[in-house]
Amino acid sequence: MCGRFDIHSAIEIIAKVFDIDDVSCDFAANYNVAPGRNILIVVNTGNKNRLILSRWGFLPSWARETRTAYRKTYAMINARAETIDSNRSYKDAFLKTRCLVVADGFYEWQRRGRVKVPYYIHLRSGSPMAFGGLYNNSKSPEGEETYTSTIVTTGANELVATVHDRMPVILHHEDFSRWLNPGVQDRDMLKSLLKPLPSEELEAYTVSAKVNSSAFNSPDTIKPVT
Repeated sequence: MCGRFDIHSAIEIIAKVFDIDDVSCDFAANYNVAPGRNILIVVNTGNKNRLILSRWGFLPSWARETRTAYRKTYAMINARAETIDSNRSYKDAFLKTRCLVVADGFYEWQRRGRVKVPYYIHLRSGSPMAFGGLYNNSKSPEGEETYTSTIVTTGANELVATVHDRMPVILHHEDFSRWLNPGVQDRDMLKSLLKPLPSEELEAYTVSAKVNSSAFNSPDTIKPVT
């Protein structure tokens, strides 16, 4: 599962890492992104990579854009890689509207008796990471256009498994174009990308329990603690 993450890199850095042709949004750093919040995603339309805002919580194409429908999507912040091509909510998006979710790291909680200890996990390189994601572009009855999205998860690698049994799919740069290209619809090839990133590419450490509250949004959120 991936229920919290952070985005703090400058837009200029994100644009370079993700080969962005069109930046269509402004975004302030958020060190404690929770479901229902705006996030940054990369989509490919017209053979161009666009950086856009999306709500985190997937609204399927067959669902109506209502407050009630969107509240239900809070449970749709993650799509399991194992069933992504058969799940009614995700199978069309898996073939047609894939995206990259921009992040600098993510949080998981390790249970120690009655206490859950938060960990921050990020790339050792310090670069922003690309979660495999799906998105949908829907319109409200009033005609308002809204992007919603979900993060694809897979089984944890050896490092993350010490904290949690699942982790977000983190794609390598050489796989970005295949994942983003809506013309690529080879299910087996696409699913082969949905594997855990090798442990040696990640670093994990404990952070303050203040991260438990999504209201705590500060650079201190990602500082290691003992």
